[in-house]
Amino acid sequence: MNTFTITWHVQNEEAPVLLREYLKKKQISKAALTDIKFHGGALFVNKNEVTVRTQLNGGDEVTVWFPPETKSSSMEVENIPLDILYEDHHFIAVHKPAGMPTIPSLYQPNGSLASAILYYYQENNISSTFHAVNRLDKDTSGIVLIAKHRFAHSLMSKQQKDKVIKREYIAFVHGELKDERGTIDQPIARKPESIIERMVSEGGQRSITHYEKLDFVKNSNFSVVSLRLETGRTHQIRVHMSSIGHPLIGDDLYGGTLEMLERQALHSEKTSFIHPFTEECIMLVADLPQDMKKLWKHR
Repeated sequence: MNTFTITWHVQNEEAPVLLREYLKKKQISKAALTDIKFHGGALFVNKNEVTVRTQLNGGDEVTVWFPPETKSSSMEVENIPLDILYEDHHFIAVHKPAGMPTIPSLYQPNGSLASAILYYYQENNISSTFHAVNRLDKDTSGIVLIAKHRFAHSLMSKQQKDKVIKREYIAFVHGELKDERGTIDQPIARKPESIIERMVSEGGQRSITHYEKLDFVKNSNFSVVSLRLETGRTHQIRVHMSSIGHPLIGDDLYGGTLEMLERQALHSEKTSFIHPFTEECIMLVADLPQDMKKLWKHR
């Protein structure tokens, strides 16, 4: 199975320095170094295996071999086709269809994106488990970004915390929005009597959604809205739009109806991030799915 490696070249201004300190600056934690030492990874300087006590000089080549990862024994592997939008040594991004859960659950143990990714890894000799950078509700379509190893996932978690990752959604909501654009800054909490439903609540976590009206479909009385999240709470868009009187079409949990669509009309259309290893800005786009295209087209 293929394991993951990363190589850096030590700059003159960075040396002399111990390998331990150099890797710390590269955001490799003590826990990661312990994992490398005891679970099949290795550290190399100029292609020679070394320890973290090695001193580095300008021009040295540092390579980290990460230990192979194995999936949880409880995770199923399923041959499900993937719509891959982007892939490199560290990440894979897919267009998840509506109806597919991101991870298995008690209520839907089969047919998940995680199971499909694990099959893809198995077929391509990738020694990893499922590290989702973001998740989507089962009935929300669009972009899911997945890290291929723990280190990549930890770096992307930091980008999420620092709001470097940008995500934009398209939603169809009931009624006509009065304002062309706006911001909903309302805390969200779990509804006390439910394990699924969320609500706007003063005791909840701060949640911020920016929206812009793209179209109003008069004869069907719905608005097409572009949304950008500053936070990523469970059901955030669904709760926020319902809270201002415009629930999503197909979202009967939060006040929408199923007359035009039998799932919430929500699609993760765009995602951008700074690649933590190449420093490139990666822009991903997932086309609107056919059910939403058809509803918008046949207005």
